[in-house]
Amino acid sequence: MENVRLIVDSSANTLTDPSRGLEVVPLTLTIGQENWLDDEHLDMGAFLNKMEASQEAGKTAAPSIQRWLDSLEGCEKAVIGTITSGLSGTYSSALQARDIYLETHPHAQIVVVDSRSAGQELEVILEGIESILKDDKLRFADLKARIAEYRTKTHLLFVLQSLRNLSLNGRVSPAVAKIAGMLKINLIGTASVDGDLQPLTKARGMKKALRELVKQMKEEKYQGGRVVIDHCENEADAEKLKELLLAEYPEAEITIRPMRGLCSFYAERGGLMVGFHN
Repeated sequence: MENVRLIVDSSANTLTDPSRGLEVVPLTLTIGQENWLDDEHLDMGAFLNKMEASQEAGKTAAPSIQRWLDSLEGCEKAVIGTITSGLSGTYSSALQARDIYLETHPHAQIVVVDSRSAGQELEVILEGIESILKDDKLRFADLKARIAEYRTKTHLLFVLQSLRNLSLNGRVSPAVAKIAGMLKINLIGTASVDGDLQPLTKARGMKKALRELVKQMKEEKYQGGRVVIDHCENEADAEKLKELLLAEYPEAEITIRPMRGLCSFYAERGGLMVGFHN
């Protein structure tokens, strides 16, 4: 299927890429009184320093409807993928933009996908959509069902070295966050079926945490499929995880990328997020 524009929000942790026919719509991050647009101009070092220095809970804001409309301008077919509706209003704003666009472009065909996840899983889903679109016999009307089927075999896991943001946002107590930091206890979690971030287990030290992460991948029936590992200024542990996986699955295709704004907001410095297909 040709001439389908791919659009994702910046939670996919990627940038606009004309060679992929891909456009990225940025979310807005707020630390204190300062707003940061999560696009290619974001100064990650300055953003992380500001976030770590702040004693206030940070906030994220969905892309405006106008930003989505700008990304759709001139297209007849599009697939939009968004961060989970369980964490953000991004999916809702994309739906509203689609409906407004269709009022003036009634023959356009637009699919909006709630990833029920973020970051690395959204990238894996995006790659799956690109693969599905190579089927010349595929009808656009059947595309949403094919994407839904693909998504049943994609997953997200994460390892957090810091619980500070979770503490500031009221998800864990400040005392628990402080003790976890002192004892170097890492939190391993996932994106639940409902699209919430769900803790799975804890591990003391990154060496144990990485082994636990591989164990969790196996429990999700990982068998050597596509893996995307993103890190927040922690490439060394991302490489160690890649080595652990390749030792057992030498044919696995594994990509390591640095996190951008939205993923770093949740994972914090030292965190890892892993998206994979079984």
